[in-house]
Amino acid sequence: MTEITKLTLKQTRDAIVNKDFTAVEATQAYLDNIKKSEKLNAFIVTTEEKALTMAKQSDERVAKGEAGLLEGVPLGIKDLFCTQGVQSTACSHILDGFEPEYESTVTSNLWQDGAVMLGKLNMDEFAMGSSNETSYYGDVVNPWKANDSDKTLVPGGSSGGSASAVAANLCAAATATDTGGSIRQPAAFTGTVGIKPTYGRCSRWGVVAFASSLDQAGPIAKNVEDCAIMLESMASVDKKDTTSVDTPVPNYAEAITGDIRGMRIGIPKEYRVDGMSDEISALWQQGIDLLKDAGAEVVDVSLPHTKYALPAYYIVAPAEASSNLARYDGVKYGLRVPGKDIVEMYENTRAEGFGDEVKRRILIGTYVLSAGYYDAYYLRAQKIRTLINQDFVNAYQKCDMLLTPTTPTAAFAHGSKSGNPVEMYLNDIFTVTVNMAGLPAISVPAGMSANGLPLGLQLIGKAFDEASLFNVSSVIEKATAQNISSPESWWA
Repeated sequence: MTEITKLTLKQTRDAIVNKDFTAVEATQAYLDNIKKSEKLNAFIVTTEEKALTMAKQSDERVAKGEAGLLEGVPLGIKDLFCTQGVQSTACSHILDGFEPEYESTVTSNLWQDGAVMLGKLNMDEFAMGSSNETSYYGDVVNPWKANDSDKTLVPGGSSGGSASAVAANLCAAATATDTGGSIRQPAAFTGTVGIKPTYGRCSRWGVVAFASSLDQAGPIAKNVEDCAIMLESMASVDKKDTTSVDTPVPNYAEAITGDIRGMRIGIPKEYRVDGMSDEISALWQQGIDLLKDAGAEVVDVSLPHTKYALPAYYIVAPAEASSNLARYDGVKYGLRVPGKDIVEMYENTRAEGFGDEVKRRILIGTYVLSAGYYDAYYLRAQKIRTLINQDFVNAYQKCDMLLTPTTPTAAFAHGSKSGNPVEMYLNDIFTVTVNMAGLPAISVPAGMSANGLPLGLQLIGKAFDEASLFNVSSVIEKATAQNISSPESWWA
């Protein structure tokens, strides 16, 4: 039998239900892998005792013929999701020791379907970052290395721990969140599949907030089908989250037929940005060609306000962050640094508790919301957001979805961009428009760079049409699978 941790989520679930091996055996195999893979720094907490208890309960349900959608499948949980009685810190010093008395709706859904929690995954602090270099618990390392270098690479951010863990077979799949590309960019950097669902498809209750109008939970998995199964479990309406939408959750895996004949795929001309590498351009053209070969019609479309998306995003997101993070003051939970009075205690706690990137975004956000600047910056950015959304509405009159690159480059080395925030922010150039419009988008591995690193293509769909994204991305996956290798286990 293939080593358990190399199996897909679906293969793992089916093998457990068919009693080829037990949930306990699968869980122990992943726990053993995690212990051997400390160099990656993907997990910040391993819940071994809890995981084995959940696995035993899963085996009992299998014995009774009561298996759920994810029965016995070992998962990693991004540290942004609150998990009852388990450390949930958003990888920030300011939330030291916080163990919630409640469970996020998304993780509750996973446990109800029989999944097993292996532990909490590393991430950029409060989900602010594009490289997973801002975590209080240290940098996450990408399991991939370039052919011509021994330098460690970033896994992308903020869900870098999720992507690294899935790529290195430390969990069958993982939860993640996406505010401006934080699922799709790490997926592209690690050769995994990640989907950012439509805003409102998954509940945000119990997920630590960064920018409330942009954040959305989603999965990172080994392939498209696994991603589809994960999203079916994660998605739900929730009375505790009024932004969640009461619309049926399809059986996404059943939507993967591979038949895309007659579908119209739009190619936005504005995504052909200056400085985009030749290999990303070639990858994009390869994606266009293979979708044509599969029977899709390719049409040119325009998203004229794309060039304003990144600056508008970096006004809206920090503004919402500055408001959301005001609650962390050392009074009720987490870190407290004493001072001579309560004001000094606030100042000391926030100064020591937040990292540099979080402070930077809080300062930007507070500035753009301040008197005299609100109209000039925040209000104008929201108007641009409306125009971006209208661009997509107009484009979808000509096509069913859009095809673009996910990232402008392959994974880069640790420290190579961390000293230049603007250069770091440009990693999100192809992804932020989707969050500004609240649309679903998926990144799927589609090729390898010249130095042996994975590259991804992005499909952007209509609101609540994740099913079509899974189907079309499966065509790309099937056509390019033979060209994509796996990372070497240098970290074990």
